[in-house]
Amino acid sequence: MSPPRLTGALRSFSSVSKKEDFSEQLYDLKAKRLKRQELFAREGLTWQKIVHFCTEHQDKSQQQAASQELKSLLLAAKQMVASELGQAVGESAAVFLFETFHNKDHVGTEETRAIKHMFGPFPSSAAEASCASVGRLVALLGDSRVEDFIQSQRSCRNLDRSAAFGRNIAFSHDGYTLDPLEGLPFSGIQEESASLDFINFFNNQKSGKTGISEEAPSSTESPLTPGDGSILRTEVDKYLCGGNMMSSNPEELCTSLFEMLASHRSNDELQNELFELLGPEGLDMISTLLQRRAAIVDSLLRIQPDRTVYPSDLSLKVSAEVTKPTYGCQVTIQSEQEKQMLKMYRREEKKERKRFKGGDEGDSTDALLTFDPREMRAQREQALLTARHEPVLSRDRVYERIRYPNVYDNLAEATKTAAFVGGARMLLPEGIRRENCKMYEEVEIPPNEPMPVGFEEKPVYISEIDEIGQLVFKGMKRLNRIQSIVFETAYNTNENLLICAPTGAGKTNIAMLTVLHEIRQHLQPGGVIKKDEFKIVYVAPMKALAAEMTNYFGKRLEPLGITVKELTGDMQLTKGEILRTQMLVTTPEKWDVVTRKSVGDVALSQIVRLLILDEVHLLHEDRGPVLESLVARTIRQVESTQSMIRILGLSATLPNYLDVATFLHVNPYIGLFFFDGRFRPVPLGQTFVGIKTNNKIQQIHDMEEVCYDKVLEQVKAGHQVMVFVHARNATVRTAMGLIEMAKNRGEICFFQPDQGSDYGQCEKQIQRSRNKQMKEMFPEGFGIHHAGMLRSDRSLMESMFSRGHLKVLVCTATLAWGVNLPAHAVIIKGTQIYDAKRGAVVDLGILDVMQIFGRAGRPQFDKYGEGTIITTHDKLSHYLTLLTQQNAIESRFLDSLANNLNAEIALGTVTNVEEAVKWLSYTYLYVRMRANPLAYGINHKASQMDPALELYRKDLVVESGRKLDKARMIRFDERTGYFASTDLGRTASHFYIKYNTIETFNEHFNPQGTEADILRIVSKAEEFEQLKVREEEMEELEQMLCNYCQLPAAGGVENGYGKVNILLQTYIGRGEVDSFSLISDLSYVAQNAARIVRALFEIALRKRWPLMTRRLLTLCKVIDKRLWDSAHPLRQFPNLSPVVLNRLEEKKLTVDKLKEMRKDDIGHMLHHVNIGLTVKQCVHQIPSISMEATIQPITRTVLRVRLIVTPDFRWNDQVHGSVGEPWWLWVEDAMNDHIYHSEYFLLQKKQVVSGEPQHIVFTIPIFEPLPSQYYIRAVSDRWLGAEAVCIINFQDLILPERHPPHTELLDLQPLPVAALGNREYESLYKFTHFNPIQTQIFHTLYHTDTNVLLGAPTGSGKTIAAEMAMFRVFNKYPSSKVVYIAPLKALVRERIEDWKVRIEEKLGKNVVELTGDVTPDMRAIAKADLIVTTPEKWDGVSRSWQNRSYVQKVAILIIDEIHLLGEDRGPVLEVIVSRTNFISSHTSKSVRVVGLSTALANARDLADWLGIGQVGLFNFRPSVRPVPLEVHIHGFPGQHYCPRMASMNKPTFQGAALYTLFLHVSTCAREMLLAFHAALFGNTP
Repeated sequence: MSPPRLTGALRSFSSVSKKEDFSEQLYDLKAKRLKRQELFAREGLTWQKIVHFCTEHQDKSQQQAASQELKSLLLAAKQMVASELGQAVGESAAVFLFETFHNKDHVGTEETRAIKHMFGPFPSSAAEASCASVGRLVALLGDSRVEDFIQSQRSCRNLDRSAAFGRNIAFSHDGYTLDPLEGLPFSGIQEESASLDFINFFNNQKSGKTGISEEAPSSTESPLTPGDGSILRTEVDKYLCGGNMMSSNPEELCTSLFEMLASHRSNDELQNELFELLGPEGLDMISTLLQRRAAIVDSLLRIQPDRTVYPSDLSLKVSAEVTKPTYGCQVTIQSEQEKQMLKMYRREEKKERKRFKGGDEGDSTDALLTFDPREMRAQREQALLTARHEPVLSRDRVYERIRYPNVYDNLAEATKTAAFVGGARMLLPEGIRRENCKMYEEVEIPPNEPMPVGFEEKPVYISEIDEIGQLVFKGMKRLNRIQSIVFETAYNTNENLLICAPTGAGKTNIAMLTVLHEIRQHLQPGGVIKKDEFKIVYVAPMKALAAEMTNYFGKRLEPLGITVKELTGDMQLTKGEILRTQMLVTTPEKWDVVTRKSVGDVALSQIVRLLILDEVHLLHEDRGPVLESLVARTIRQVESTQSMIRILGLSATLPNYLDVATFLHVNPYIGLFFFDGRFRPVPLGQTFVGIKTNNKIQQIHDMEEVCYDKVLEQVKAGHQVMVFVHARNATVRTAMGLIEMAKNRGEICFFQPDQGSDYGQCEKQIQRSRNKQMKEMFPEGFGIHHAGMLRSDRSLMESMFSRGHLKVLVCTATLAWGVNLPAHAVIIKGTQIYDAKRGAVVDLGILDVMQIFGRAGRPQFDKYGEGTIITTHDKLSHYLTLLTQQNAIESRFLDSLANNLNAEIALGTVTNVEEAVKWLSYTYLYVRMRANPLAYGINHKASQMDPALELYRKDLVVESGRKLDKARMIRFDERTGYFASTDLGRTASHFYIKYNTIETFNEHFNPQGTEADILRIVSKAEEFEQLKVREEEMEELEQMLCNYCQLPAAGGVENGYGKVNILLQTYIGRGEVDSFSLISDLSYVAQNAARIVRALFEIALRKRWPLMTRRLLTLCKVIDKRLWDSAHPLRQFPNLSPVVLNRLEEKKLTVDKLKEMRKDDIGHMLHHVNIGLTVKQCVHQIPSISMEATIQPITRTVLRVRLIVTPDFRWNDQVHGSVGEPWWLWVEDAMNDHIYHSEYFLLQKKQVVSGEPQHIVFTIPIFEPLPSQYYIRAVSDRWLGAEAVCIINFQDLILPERHPPHTELLDLQPLPVAALGNREYESLYKFTHFNPIQTQIFHTLYHTDTNVLLGAPTGSGKTIAAEMAMFRVFNKYPSSKVVYIAPLKALVRERIEDWKVRIEEKLGKNVVELTGDVTPDMRAIAKADLIVTTPEKWDGVSRSWQNRSYVQKVAILIIDEIHLLGEDRGPVLEVIVSRTNFISSHTSKSVRVVGLSTALANARDLADWLGIGQVGLFNFRPSVRPVPLEVHIHGFPGQHYCPRMASMNKPTFQGAALYTLFLHVSTCAREMLLAFHAALFGNTP
């Protein structure tokens, strides 16, 4: 047998690899260059060679002239081919033109035909230009020299330089040991039905042996020529004598070739295989063998009717099947039964040999072993058919496949055919047709037979469902088949669902069923829907699909009064609109941003009850991590809040649906529904064509040819065809090319529309259009459709196609996404599409392919649809694999782990490593890591030792935590494992900024940067990293740099970040771009730059850099408005013409000047009388405010600012919207370049209309010596040229007096309780000595009558100090009364409970409570010694002091918490003290006032008011406490109350886990929620 080709499968498990030769020089550049030159010389004619040839050995002027001509030639070539196809195609076209015109002086008929044949329709000017350029080059270089150059290159191309495959492979015989963890799981396979039964075969051969002479066929029996029988051996000997295939011997090669010739394969198929085996050297031999194939096979089969006799030297090689190759890696897979048979066979063979040696010479022929190849082949094929149902490697236990009730997967159970397509082995469904020709390889998969209807399947009629369902599905008779199967689970349960079904199978209506189930749960008995109790979120993968879904659901749910709104990057909603909406249709990224910001916001994410995820199979694409993050966050929210959020996943058919079901927490026995292609409403036949050539120009030409053939085939059959291309200009080019080919071949009549009754009317409609190409194509039956056309033209094309007037519609993928317009057949021409996100040409995504194929087949008319994809040969297996669902969907979450971890930390849902590890278990990454650990870098041993992958997940989290900590996005304490978010991390999370971009910001961002520096930083962001500069773009970028860039573009046109900078400035300057790839890149840069600059603005604001903050906010508006800040502010109004705006700028009429002028004056100035009014209106609509600030120093370091903001513009809903105008406000210190305060505020519409001012109060720090002034700056968030400044002047500011320092705590001997000198008083206390504060104030309180102000921390024993003052009254003035004022009723109640026991019972004094709840009679109050009351009650009582004698008998007034003077109740306390002083002055009886307070900043002021001199003032420091206190203050960001409170839950729980807590919360509801969270997290504070 021939030596096998060394496949990747064999290489993987062998040592066939080159040995490293460490003796050679690693950096031998000379050798490398020589090798490269050698390869370069063999390539044939290339553009690089032409450039090198034209510019070498020339002087400078000639070189420049040659370069100019080459550039002109390349430009002409690009005009002939599509510019979006890239540089390589353009260069290939230029080579073709150079070869065509090098010996021509004009464009003749022959050249025109050659160019048209290669490129299709082309501009004649481009051909003329290329011919002229080539002519000038030839004149410059010389005719003979150019001719010699081209001939030499052609000869290089034709050199026979191919060697036998595998010749140049260097072998290493050093094997490596496999990890001996587990034995290989071989098991004996019982093959009962058929086997490779060598024993029976051998016995048959023995029994049938006869000599050649006995049964030699006579000449009458055999019509063969004498040479036919030996021609095979002759050809083989001749081939091997030529030095080919040195390692093979003739017998092996004869056997292999005979097998191939005797097979059922066609000559074309066999030709390719023989060429692969024999190489170019065997072409003559292949030709001979194929010409005489039948004769060779017959001669060898008919030497004896049933047997073939080989010469004696072949007797040792009975079966070529068993022979191993003589080199390379030898892999043989045999069952145990096969081994035993082989042993017996060899034993018999030895016996035969002995007999053969011992016998006579005459009998020698009897001993020859004969065999029948057909018989052996049949036996072997039968054995292989049996074996393919059995696994090659299986364990001893065979697990039965679990059957799920709702999984209809014929691919999992059906027999598949193994095949090599495009060089890759794959399993294909049965019934496929393959065609392999020189130009292309084609694989056709026929349409599936529909699934037979099961006994239990019953269609669901709309009339049978409830009233809500009937309203929504109005116009439909019944649900389709898959909708009926899913109906019960979707409509009547809360189960999570995963629906896998083909495109076009009706998954949207299944989503509608789940929506209706959710609405029914909030239906009140009277038929009223409680709309504020739920939200439904539909996540669509594309904005176009989101718009389509919004339209569909909006119309269907309108009868129920349900509001459906789109929430994407293009469609922003206000908070009020979101609250009024019940169903939101959004994209994954947008919903991720929303949930990153508002977890805990009751208004939105907490009331989501249904999450619908469309196209879940996108998990394996770039956007997969976003979906994983969303699902993980949702499921964690369900578990943490115990709320019910149903998840519905909609997907195309995918192989590992069980993994996706696990990820979505779907019960596979209830919620998993898998429908294969048999359930498609119109079965789909799929054809895959792979173009074989590698020459780019030839590739395009071949694609055009194949596309035309496929289109013609469908049109001849009476079908309509849609041809999908991937660029707008490619639609016209392809359509014109197809028309041209049809005309050239005389087949245009097949395409021309039928002249029906309404054709004339339609033609008139077409002729009214301004689209020239559309009008040209229509009479030929062709149409075009792309997003760049007018909406009316697109609608017209759709209408003409649906009426049947267009046979072929050439369109872009927007038609597949946005419009439901089916055709019998769809063709995807080419799969290379430019992706700005990656900055390169990429393969068309599987989502687009499925969506386009979904348009094949019209449900009302067609029995089946046909989808054809024309791609390059190397991509053929890729698309076959994807569309036959053979690739398991893997996770891409690892790539963005750091970014997603930062988002969760910023949210507060992940606060430590343990929680992060748990969070990872909710991702699809975790599901796939356990199922396929090797794909994620986890070795076999690690996955065996740690099945749950706890350690691996922890390593991932810690590594990401370190990266984020290094970038200052979080603070990570590795010792405790705790994460803490920072402002930078929160900003990155909210604005979707990548971790690497933040690192760039950290490196380059500084407060002194200019606008040019900002653009440089933005253009270096990782989001733009993939945008590369292509050679063909440089010229246009240079022009853009000169024409549209106002700021220097760092990096220039040569660097990627320079290109981003130029594109961004071009976007701002509204510049025009020609290149297809640059248009795509420009759109991508514009989308992302605005977000990145916003993030930078937030960062600068948090860093408190005033100059940079202002610059960045201006730049944000510059990008949004696409206007430089130097432009006139009125350019923001689209209703003003450019002429008017230019005149305004010429006349230098500023907004302030225009406000002062009259409309007539403005009209005269602009030479346009009527425009004056419009300009005047626009000027007054630019947002403008006036600010007035008053300042009040609270202390010498804190200043309170009261700002009054008055709107000064006219509101217009069309210009300003209907809500309000957002502004940013900050206080900046220009001297120190620092912002002391910043906030965001909204000027409401009603405030602007009514002129009502807005009051803003805030505090700022001040420092001594006082600065001259601070600036309050207000800047509009949306309008350029709208800002206001207010100056705070400190020249006349009078600061409060410097207060004396706090009272020092003296180092005194603690005073014993016995110092009271009264046994009864002493008995009230359980301790023996007073504390240091009580000791220091004892004498003043107990032995003097002076007023006292005691400021001391809580817990210092101030109540005992009050009791000392009471005892003084009881001792000295027994008939007088004591009044104790406590600020709260609860404190009064507490004091009464204590003093009723201690003072009333033990001392015999009457204690009375006087509050709003308890009002004793006058007699009880008159008898009372101690009255405990509240400020308001005592204020009311003391007002009538003249008539109430007990008020006049008061000797001491003790006011607890007197520092509340500064709060709302302060005036009441002021009145009480003032009235007490007034009473004492009228009654000539002094009333002692004792104030108890916490430590005060201005105690001296309060003491002066209370009439206290040096003696009675005690104001101790806050740190003077009996028990030391450690204070930790943790600030939480967040403008809105609910999210801010929610973000405090986890830290509070962590505190509860570490300490015994006494929690204070703002409301009762908050208290309950916090207790619930604590219980949920595992600890109750």
